[in-house]
Parts: sequence; C-alpha cells; structure tokens
Amino acid sequence: MPCSTHALSLVAVAVAALCLSACAIKPAPFTDAELKQTAQADRTAMFSQQQPLSGPVTLDEAMARAIRYNLDHRLKMMEEVLGQKQLDLSNFDMLPKLTTQAGYTNRSVPLASSSTSLFNPGQTTVPQSYSSDQNDRTADLGFTWNLLDFGVSYFEAKEQSDRVLVLEQRRRKVVQLMMQQVREAYWQAAGAQRLHDRIGPLLDQARAALDDSRQAQHEQLRGPLETLNYQHELLDIMRQLETISDQLDEAKPRLASLMDLEPGKDFTLAPPEGLGVPAFNMPMEQMEETALERRPELVEAGYNERISLNETHKALAKLMPGIELELGAHYDSNSFLNYHAWRAAGLSVSWNLLNLLNLKNIKGLANAQLEVAKTQQLALSMAVLTQVHVARTELDAKHRQFDLLKQMNDVDQQILVHTHNATQANAQGKLEEIRAATSAMISELRLYQSYGELEGAYGQLLATLGYDPIPDAVTSYDLPALEQAIDQTQQHWAQLGQGGAQ
Repeated sequence: MPCSTHALSLVAVAVAALCLSACAIKPAPFTDAELKQTAQADRTAMFSQQQPLSGPVTLDEAMARAIRYNLDHRLKMMEEVLGQKQLDLSNFDMLPKLTTQAGYTNRSVPLASSSTSLFNPGQTTVPQSYSSDQNDRTADLGFTWNLLDFGVSYFEAKEQSDRVLVLEQRRRKVVQLMMQQVREAYWQAAGAQRLHDRIGPLLDQARAALDDSRQAQHEQLRGPLETLNYQHELLDIMRQLETISDQLDEAKPRLASLMDLEPGKDFTLAPPEGLGVPAFNMPMEQMEETALERRPELVEAGYNERISLNETHKALAKLMPGIELELGAHYDSNSFLNYHAWRAAGLSVSWNLLNLLNLKNIKGLANAQLEVAKTQQLALSMAVLTQVHVARTELDAKHRQFDLLKQMNDVDQQILVHTHNATQANAQGKLEEIRAATSAMISELRLYQSYGELEGAYGQLLATLGYDPIPDAVTSYDLPALEQAIDQTQQHWAQLGQGGAQ
C-alpha cells in the first residue's frame, strides 16, 4: 500500500511538471504582417485629425500648426496630463482604507482538540472536543486610518503637484524653441519658393551654352584652352545651381516637419510683404530681470527645490510614531458562537525608536540637498544672464549681416540688369549673363537665408527672455484661435521691444 501511494505521488509530480512545461513562456517576435499593420496604423495616426490646408500658409498659421499638431509638443502635453493623473492617484492615497473581506472554509474532519495537564504530563484534562463547524462562512468590513501613512502620502502628493508644474515648464520650453525653429525655417522656405521656378530655366540656359561650346570645340572655331576654360566655368555654374536646387528642396520639408505635415505634401507660403527687420530695444537691465522671472528652467529649478524640501519632510514624518484607528463590522456563521455579528473598534500606536538614531543624518541630508538646489539655481541664473547677453549680441550681429547681404543683393541685381542689356550674340556674352544671373540668384538666396537666421535670432532672444508665443489663458487650441492669439502676442512683443510696459 505505501508503494502504491508513493507511485501515485510520483505520477502526480510528473503530471504537474508536464503542465508547467507546457505553460512556459517563449519569445514571440512580431510577424511581417503585424509589423506592416503597425507601420500603417502609426502613419495614419501621425497625420490624422488635422485640419487640411485651405490655402497659402502664413507665418502665424505655421506657428499655430506647430503648436497644435507638432508631435514633440503633443508628447509634452500628454506627459503633463499623465502627471496630473498621477497627482489624482496621490491625492486618493491620503484617504482612509475601507476594506471588505469574505470567505468560506470547509474541513474534511472537525477541528477537534484536547488539553494536557501542565503538572501531570500525559494526563488529559479536557476530553477531545471541537467548537467550530466543518463549514464556516465569514465576512468583514473594516475602516482603518493610519496617521503616519496619511502624513507620508500628503508630502508625496505635494511633490507630485510640483512635478506637474515641472512638466508644464518643460512644455513651455519646447514651444519656445519650436517657435524659433519655425521662424527660421519659414523664411528659408519662403526664399526657396521664390527662387525655385528660376533655377530650371537658368540651368537650361547653361546647358544650351555648354552644348554650343562643345559644338564650337568640335568645329575648332576657337582655341582649345579658351574653349575648355569656358566650359569649366559653365560646369562650375551648373554645380552651384544644382547645390542651390538641393538646398531649396530641403527647406520646405523642414518646415513641414515642424507643422507635422505629411512628408512630400506640396504647399505654398504667403509671407508678409517685404522683409521687415525685427527690432528689440528693451534695456539690458530689464531684459535680465525678465529672463530671471520667466525662464522655464529657473521656474522648474524652484519647483525642484520645493520637491527636495517635501522629500525631507516626508523622511522626517516617517520617524514619527504610527497611530492607527480601526473600525469594523464582522460576521461568522459558526453555530457555536453566541453572537454571529459584532462590531469592533481599536486604536494602536507603534514607534520604532531606533529610527531616532537616524535623525541627525536625515537633517544633514536635507541641508545638503537644499544647498545643492540653491547652488544649482544660482548657477542656472548665471547661465541665463549670459544667454541674454549672447542672444542680444547675436541678434545685432545677424542684423548687420542681413543689412550687408541686402546691399550686396541690390548690387548683384543691378549687375544682372546691366549685363543682360550689354549681352552680345556670342558665347562669351552668354557666359557673362549666365554668371551674372547665377550670382544674383545666389545673392538673393543668401539674403533669405540671412533673414531666416535673423528671425531665428529674434526668436532665440524671445525664448531666452522666457516669452511664450501664446498666453496662458488661451481659451481654445483650434487653428483660428491660435493664429489670433499668436498675432496678439507678437504685437505685444513688439511693444515690449520698444520699451513698453509688460
């Protein structure tokens, strides 16, 4: 009989091992069909729920689309929402615990027991008996509130509330830098749009002149060295035109990426008339004060300092005694009980006195963290002040460069006019006109690139001062409302740049 029982045990163990091996988890890589489906779904999600373009894109609309649809900005907004949800959970952790429990117990034999005399070992003083049913049902409803847990949860909730504010400042920083990039990319794309249709005819003209020169070389109408030098200059001009064409082809995709438009989608721009030079004449002392008050990094550093303080308070709270209040209602179906339902209340206090030995270390850590946070903020403030001066210097430098390139462009355009008027019907005359047209086009391209860099430097200065492209109280994030808010904000910036009131 024991051998049979042992054999049955071995069989049971073997069956259990087989079941466990069958349930073992194995790597399951994605199939090609799943990867294709995921790629298609991601591509659809990237550009879904966007208002389609209804006409040429203005600068305000480009900024509004970047704020509304740019994936980096949307990610920061989702992180901010996630932080708020985590704050909601932290607030819920401060509530008391209300728990319910029910159970059913079945025993194969009664829970019987007997007692043995302490002074006469082996002598049974109470015969074997039991005082519980073989089948028993229980139910409990308990209310507990631990004041120590409440205190710790309170400080954790305060930390999480500051983390939500930190995420808000990081989102502000992303928007400010994104607006700077949109400004620069928009004007470079505007220059590309203006020059794009002029490159093809000029390249065709250069190719025709090159073919004529090669025909003249074949007929030996000119000296070999003169003809080869002429062809070299034409080929160099064609290389420059191809380089310009490549640069122009890259301008719009960069702007489209910032606006989260589908790559390859064609669109036109409607830039303002003329190239107005942005001016910012705010006194340096006021600029420094504004940056120290508004920069997202400094505001974030202040919140991180508060988080460090609350972390210290939480550590100190854990040293306090734990006071727990308990209230509950209970039920037991045991037929041997006189009362099957009853209520209970209790109060308990626990305190680990050895934690007091760590009080000095905790206070030392708190002071060190506070000093580190303050020093970090001072170092960051110094960096911000330096950035203000650098951004102002950069704006002035870009202004001077743009002014020089504007004068050069005017001269190159006049040279093109005079060269065109003086062109003779010969190969050398064609070369001069093509060279002058190419030089004028390169000059105009550089002018738009310089203006884009000037607008970028202006946007960098605004970001350095901590100015937001839209007010905090914006009521809607639809495109018309965002465009209106951006226009009003830019007018406000222009007023501040002239020394107006904040």
